[in-house]
Amino acid sequence: MSETNVRGGLRDITREAVRSRIAAVAVARFDEQGFDAVTVEQIAAEVGISARSFHRYFPAKEDAVIGDPSRHRGALAAAFEERPATEPVWESLREAFAGMMVRADEDVEYGRRSVRVMMSTPSLRARNLEKHLAWAEVLTPLVSARLDGADVELRAAVLVQASLGCFDVAITRWSVTDEPAPALLRRTFDTLRAAV
Repeated sequence: MSETNVRGGLRDITREAVRSRIAAVAVARFDEQGFDAVTVEQIAAEVGISARSFHRYFPAKEDAVIGDPSRHRGALAAAFEERPATEPVWESLREAFAGMMVRADEDVEYGRRSVRVMMSTPSLRARNLEKHLAWAEVLTPLVSARLDGADVELRAAVLVQASLGCFDVAITRWSVTDEPAPALLRRTFDTLRAAV
């Protein structure tokens, strides 16, 4: 490995560590004081950077909570595609989302705070919808390809939107309970399946 690659790699690691620190401070403050009550300047001061530096990492205050709306899109699609083709589509969707919920349990306190802040702030809820639209855009064709019969596109869109609803219910409930995220997600999907 060349010295240039090592420097670039270390720079990327350092940049990600700073992003993570800023996000952690921001989410903690937003959860304690409310999203609208906390300024970029306050977050930056606590981290030890300028407001201008904050904006190098996060173009808007909302990005410190939500990040890139298309984030996880590729991982979610890959998780769905890795499921057996013979498995019912609803189960494949459930397990693809369950894999994402495993990540939520990696840093439980930060994850729960992020969700609480997101669900209590209209601008963050709108950004969350953007994220869901990006996920639906990639998942719907994959689901369509696994379906047979009439109205494949409509059925695929309904299944994907229903799965996103289950994901939202699970993540919101997880933010205020002690239940492990993947188990709660599976229970949410199974509840809807049993109801229809």
